[in-house]
Amino acid sequence: MKLASFVKDGKATYGGLYNDRLVDLGPKFGARFPDLKALIAGGGMNGLATFIGTGKDWMPLEVADFLPVIPNPGKIFCIGVNYADHQKEMGRGASEHPTIFLRFTDTLVAHDKAAWVPKVSTMVDYECELAVVIGKGGRHIDQAHALDHVAGYTCFNDISIRDWQRHTTQFTAGKNFPRTGALGPWMVSKDEIPDPHALAIRTRLNGEVLQDANTSQLIFRIPELIEYISSFTPISPGDLIATGTPSGVGFARKPPLFMKAGDVVEVEIEGIGVLRNRLEADPS
Repeated sequence: MKLASFVKDGKATYGGLYNDRLVDLGPKFGARFPDLKALIAGGGMNGLATFIGTGKDWMPLEVADFLPVIPNPGKIFCIGVNYADHQKEMGRGASEHPTIFLRFTDTLVAHDKAAWVPKVSTMVDYECELAVVIGKGGRHIDQAHALDHVAGYTCFNDISIRDWQRHTTQFTAGKNFPRTGALGPWMVSKDEIPDPHALAIRTRLNGEVLQDANTSQLIFRIPELIEYISSFTPISPGDLIATGTPSGVGFARKPPLFMKAGDVVEVEIEGIGVLRNRLEADPS
């Protein structure tokens, strides 16, 4: 089952994919579950696939005005240097624990929407990542039961402003410019992804493949990440965990390769789909 957030008739709503249609679930479930996060938190995903297949409030997929899959996550956890080859290309050593930084919700940008190149930097890099959508909250979750807390998976592009990321040892500034956290186009429920650690993942920039890997190469796998994160803070339905990017980033290339206004970047993950964004100059 694929679920998405989008705008229809000027109103934010959410729905499910059925063939080439996007079925609006708002008219049926909106009063009880006003957004996709609320649907997930309230157990509304149960039995939803059948309704999506018969739903009448639909639009052609190609005209959909997407929002970030979860427009309002409470927390966005990002995992740094979580592929060994990426660790090596970035000059980082192995770590006993996951490297974690946080993103702000208002940095998210939807599929087919413009991501922004900031005025203060030209070092705008791409990072394809598998993102986990939390379905059930909790604290001190052990690895054996961690995947029970997952609602589904989606694509993420952790667009990074490299010089600002390296101003200090903290990543926050370089990872939180507006419209640099691309998320979507939809989430796929976990029952359709039996093994999230066996998915091809790649980035294309203007049609050229620049990252090409598999989530089997993750250093810290999803159950480990959920156990570690939930040890220091509660996780909640709709929270996101971006699991890290493989090698091939622009910063590590010789010469470096950075994105600019007019470029089109795509993140593709097997079993999920393609997240696409055009780069534009930040109008501020």
